[in-house]
Amino acid sequence: MTNDNLTPPVSHVALIGNFPPRKCGIATFTADLREALVTTDADLKISTVAVTDEGQRHAYPPAVGYEISQHEADDYAAAADHINALNPDAVSIQHEFGIFGGEAGEYLLKLTERLRAPIVTTLHTVLVDPTPDQRRVMERLAEHSARLVVMTEMGRTILTQNWNFPAEKIAVIPHGIPDVPFLDPAFQKHSFGLDGRKVALTFGLLSPNKGIENMIDALPELVRAHPDLVYVVLGATHPHLVAREGEAYREKLQAQAEALGVADHLMFVNEYVDASVLKAWLSAADIYVTPYLHEAQITSGTLSYAVGLGKAVVSTPYWHARELLANDAGALVPFGDPKALATTIGELLTDSGRRDRLRSCAYDAGRQMIWPVVGRAYLDLLAEARSGARIPAPVSNLRTGRRVPLVSTLAAVDRMTDGCGMLQHSRSTVPDRRHGYCLDDNARAMMLAVELKSEGIETERATRIADICAAFVDSAWDEDRAAFRNFMGYQRNWLEDVGSEDSHGRAVWALGRVVASTDDHGLKLWVTGLGERVIPASAHLSSPRATAFTTLGLIYWLTVYPGHRPARQLLDTFATRLHELLREQRRPDWLWFEPVLAYDNARLPEALIRAGQWLGKDDMVRDGIAALDWLAELQTDTDGHFRPVGTESFGKLYSRPLPFDQQPVDAWAMIEASTAAFDVTGDGRWQRYAEAAFDWFNGRNDLGLRLATPNGGCYDGLQVDRVNLNQGAESILAFQFSVRSIRQLQRLAHGRSERMVAGAGQ
Repeated sequence: MTNDNLTPPVSHVALIGNFPPRKCGIATFTADLREALVTTDADLKISTVAVTDEGQRHAYPPAVGYEISQHEADDYAAAADHINALNPDAVSIQHEFGIFGGEAGEYLLKLTERLRAPIVTTLHTVLVDPTPDQRRVMERLAEHSARLVVMTEMGRTILTQNWNFPAEKIAVIPHGIPDVPFLDPAFQKHSFGLDGRKVALTFGLLSPNKGIENMIDALPELVRAHPDLVYVVLGATHPHLVAREGEAYREKLQAQAEALGVADHLMFVNEYVDASVLKAWLSAADIYVTPYLHEAQITSGTLSYAVGLGKAVVSTPYWHARELLANDAGALVPFGDPKALATTIGELLTDSGRRDRLRSCAYDAGRQMIWPVVGRAYLDLLAEARSGARIPAPVSNLRTGRRVPLVSTLAAVDRMTDGCGMLQHSRSTVPDRRHGYCLDDNARAMMLAVELKSEGIETERATRIADICAAFVDSAWDEDRAAFRNFMGYQRNWLEDVGSEDSHGRAVWALGRVVASTDDHGLKLWVTGLGERVIPASAHLSSPRATAFTTLGLIYWLTVYPGHRPARQLLDTFATRLHELLREQRRPDWLWFEPVLAYDNARLPEALIRAGQWLGKDDMVRDGIAALDWLAELQTDTDGHFRPVGTESFGKLYSRPLPFDQQPVDAWAMIEASTAAFDVTGDGRWQRYAEAAFDWFNGRNDLGLRLATPNGGCYDGLQVDRVNLNQGAESILAFQFSVRSIRQLQRLAHGRSERMVAGAGQ
């Protein structure tokens, strides 16, 4: 059983929300979050999707790569398709009911239900008494989200108690704030012509729920004791309010101040200010006031900013204020009580010692909310969401209507092959020429084409592919250095003088299988001639996998040329070396050839089993089967499905394997190694192991997602939360060989069964 404790890296995030120059708090938050993520990881790629309000065209910065029209339902589905094509590791959504189209913002669901990547949704509003539509939309959104983010513990409590959302799905990450020095208010007052004045400040889009009326009612008493006081209301009127009634509300507040005789102590700054101007205004404030009218305010970005800048805060006890201003980080006053506002603010203006203590406590509390800390928390949560997004499909659903037919086809191989050879990589199904070619893939493609041709499958296509790939293998051999080169650029220039040992070993493996399979006299002459030079030059190989691949190739070679002394001697040397490696490295809990697990693991015991069988060394066969048995146990989940060693395991000494990323080549290796073990033992469990490895292609895996495609292609691997939708050469070849190998195993098992029946009847 493998170790599931894997928090995968996140290298690409799709970020969805409002974005400046759209004027709202969520737009600012989204931009700040983006900057924080990039600051946390300079290599992180972020694809930003902005939701644009009705009738507007914003001059978005280059950071915004895609735009959704808020009230166009089809835009949301199209955006999901676009994001899926970008293939991010995770999606971060900023949610507020009013910023998405449809009843209660339901158009957002058209996007979330189509996204493939795990979703982390930040809830900027958490409702206690939602409307039926709001409840319906929020419940669906939560179903689609791998994680939900709230900015306060009260938010978590509401989601668990009022919404019955699971606590483990909810993360608390505070509203981010800029990291600024702890400055005396006098430092910035000169910038606004407020030298010598005491400044009380309220910031945010102006709307009736902010309680500004109560603060204006408190001004007469305040200015009698502090005639140098000015109350600054910073921020433009909310655009929705302007659309309905213009500036009537602001004018009403101005009239209220005039009637109370405090108009000279009230300053409206009717602007949507950027972050630098906001920080300057906050720095200039002696007192920050949030006189909100209602308790059910779960988050206030303006309050977070004020606390983080070390302001003496006076606030009504709405949820966020109660939580954030605890431990003497601010002062609370009752709702709708101008008298209490006047008394508390007046005392703080008089008592500079207490005011400074509040400022210091607030600044200290704010250090956990600065954007670098918040950015790190979001990046960790996005990685956790990837890990936690694995939802295995029911096994019963995987066994019906989902298997790819056991039909070999070279169609996908042909798609990746040009006149030079088989290209290494693709983007989706389109060959990616930038990465050129390699010996590994062309040797295996030659091997597959020859073997399928020998079975009469797509003979014309197989002949053409075999000839092209054989020519590539031939050109890869450097006669002067007696070595293979591996990588070739698309311009047909070799990118190295000598290739890897593993690519050399795979070439020998392919030469052996081709000489054993081909009925083409010309091809056999070529491969025999090349093998005569390559086999003696392979003695220097030392890596376990190169040794294993060469061993398997030599066994095939000797089935055709049993008297070939260099091949026989090298087989004996390499098989003995593999056996010695296993004996040297194995421990009570580690029955393996190396102190690490890597790729193509099953090829090592397969080579030992086949070599022991060929050389008549029972102990070699027995130890090879024991090692394969140990590996098979590691690669089998509790429900019996195949789970190959993930690439995250590579290089970890004596460690049980991590599950991701999973590669098709390992499933193929397990099928052929299990076939070798079944051939020797006749034990039916090896057939079951092989079939489980093949079923991995068909969706019986950790994610319940199929990797094989109906046209004979194969996706590039199983990531922690999805399939890698590219279809490179190795993956296609691994699946096609697996189809062929599982058919061979079934024929072998059928033949053995018939012999047993015949023997019983005699």
